[in-house]
Amino acid sequence: MTEITDTTQVPEPGGSSEGKPRRGGKRAKRGPLGRLGLFYRQIVAELRKVVWPTRHQLSTYTTVVIVFVAIMIGLVTVIDYGFTQAIKYVFG
Repeated sequence: MTEITDTTQVPEPGGSSEGKPRRGGKRAKRGPLGRLGLFYRQIVAELRKVVWPTRHQLSTYTTVVIVFVAIMIGLVTVIDYGFTQAIKYVFG
């Protein structure tokens, strides 16, 4: 019985087959402050793409959330009161 071995080399993800990490194109190496500045510039660029709600939409969404939370508070209160009364009845 002969053993079959695979001699092909699979490159590491994110790097070249020589084990050296690839740079993303012609980008220069940045220091910590350069990377932080790039991060904040990317945040601002993404926030400019956001479609912000109008004042009317915002007030509608806020009202819906407040009403939903009030209903959930009422529901939890009623269930808690019911469990309290059941425990008082059982344990006395």
